[in-house]
Amino acid sequence: MRVVALGYLVALLLVPIVVILWRTFERGIGSFIESISTPAAISALNLSLLIVAIVVPINVIFGVVTALALVRGRFPGRGLLQAVVDLPFAVSPIVVGVSLILLWGVNGWFGALDSLGFRVIFGLPGMVLATIFVTLPFVVREVEPVLHEIGDEQEQAAATLGASKWQTFWRITLPAIRWGLTYGVVLTVARSLGEFGAVIMVSSGFPGVSQTLTLLVHSRYIDDHNTYGAYCAATLLMGIALVTLLLMTLLDRKRSNA
Repeated sequence: MRVVALGYLVALLLVPIVVILWRTFERGIGSFIESISTPAAISALNLSLLIVAIVVPINVIFGVVTALALVRGRFPGRGLLQAVVDLPFAVSPIVVGVSLILLWGVNGWFGALDSLGFRVIFGLPGMVLATIFVTLPFVVREVEPVLHEIGDEQEQAAATLGASKWQTFWRITLPAIRWGLTYGVVLTVARSLGEFGAVIMVSSGFPGVSQTLTLLVHSRYIDDHNTYGAYCAATLLMGIALVTLLLMTLLDRKRSNA
C-alpha cells in the first residue's frame, strides 16, 4: 500500500514539478531571471502581493468575528451562516466570477458605480472581491475548533473581574487562538496567490493593469505561445507557494507542541 501511495504521489505531483523545473532552468539561471524580471512579470508579482495584502487583513477581521459568532452566539439563522461559510468550497470559482459580473458589471445591480468612475469589474476591486470570496472559509474554519476547545470559562472569569469585551478578547481570546489564526492566514495567502478561475472572470488580463502571476502564466502559454516564459512564471509562483507551505508546516508543528 505504501508503494502504491508513493507511486501515485510521484506520478501526480513529483513528475510535473520536475518537468517544470527542468524546462525552466534548461537555459540557465540567467535566462530564468531575465524572464521573471520583465515589466509584465514584476507588475504581475506586485499585483498578486497587493491582493494578498488587502485580502488577508479583511479575512482575518471578518473571519475571527464570524468564528466567534458561530461558537459563542446563539441566534436564528446560525445554521444558514455555517452553510454560507462553506459555500466557496462547493461553488466553482468560475460561477463566483460570473456572479460578480452580474452584480458589479456595467449592466449589473451596482453597475451605476462604473458610470461614476469607480470600476469594479476588470479592475483591482473585482479581483479583490473574487479572492475574498474564495478564501473566506480558511480563517473561520481554523479558528472555530480552537474556540470550541478552549471554551469560555476564562472569558467569563475576565468579565467577572471587570474586564471589558475588548480587553477580554485582546488578553484572553486572541492569545488562545493565535496558532489557529496564523494557520488560517497562511492558507489564505496560499489560496490568494494561486487563485485563477474567479480572478480571470473579473480581470481584463492586460499586463501591468490587472494581470496576476496566475494570469501571466496563462497569457504566456495560451496567448503569446511563450512556453518558456510560462514555465518561468509558474516556477516563480511555485517558489512562493513552497515558502508558504514550509511556513505552514513549521506553524503546524509549533501548534502541536503548544
